[in-house]
Amino acid sequence: MYKRIRSQLDELLKNRERPCSTCSGSDHVPEFEPHRHIRLLTFNIQVGINTSSYHHYLTRSWQHVLPHRRRFQNLDRIATLLSQYDVVALQECDGGSLRSGYINQVQYLAEAAGIPYWYQQLNRNLGPVAQHSNGFLSRFRPLDVTEHKLPGLIPGRGAIIARYGMEEDPLVLVLMHLSLSKSAQHRQLAYIHELIADYRHVVLMGDMNAHAEQLLTQTPLKNADLVPLPATAHSFPSWRPEKALDHILVSPSLDIRRSEVVSYPMSDHLPIAMDVALPKGYLETF
Repeated sequence: MYKRIRSQLDELLKNRERPCSTCSGSDHVPEFEPHRHIRLLTFNIQVGINTSSYHHYLTRSWQHVLPHRRRFQNLDRIATLLSQYDVVALQECDGGSLRSGYINQVQYLAEAAGIPYWYQQLNRNLGPVAQHSNGFLSRFRPLDVTEHKLPGLIPGRGAIIARYGMEEDPLVLVLMHLSLSKSAQHRQLAYIHELIADYRHVVLMGDMNAHAEQLLTQTPLKNADLVPLPATAHSFPSWRPEKALDHILVSPSLDIRRSEVVSYPMSDHLPIAMDVALPKGYLETF
């Protein structure tokens, strides 16, 4: 038993020297075509750990450090869901360490879901132990993608900003994973609000670790004029959703055609989906 496990670990350690890209490149990614709507999804995947009870935080905690044979089965199931969307925000991904079999989970999910563009933001680099990351998947070629380290007492939180359409009036998507503390969230959202202040068409999506009412009334987002999901859109914990911690917030110029918490318990969070129509007259600018 020991020899088998040792052999598996030795093979994984050999693979860790392989270079890990952070972006798929955009050579073969379609242009942002004038579709009438765009399907969005945000999902905290908990590095592919299937948690369905509070006691799993203890009994499956080792999976945050060591590889597990069922992790790829979980990722494949997640990819099946992701394949139905145009733009996906991922939180709690691993960029390629021992626990993930030295596989970049963002790249793996993009390829398994058939989504041509992916971008991995490494927020906390623990070497071979863990590569804490955010992920961005897109069926369309963005104008540009930038990553931002969010302020906080403990470093390791980040945001990805992707812009689509015309340089003069783009559709701006901000993908983020905020800290747990309210003071850190306030600083992080002040930073994000400054980044989006000059744009008319904005989408904020991700695990924000707070309810929408607090985000839109007690933080700098109160000045951003964003529309939330219903307060009943509970996403955590996935086996008994009681808290609305995951959000897609949009500018009033974007018409929400459909929004929902997706009943797909593959993590300790449930995914949030939204279908938004582009602003009237916006398509004619292409």
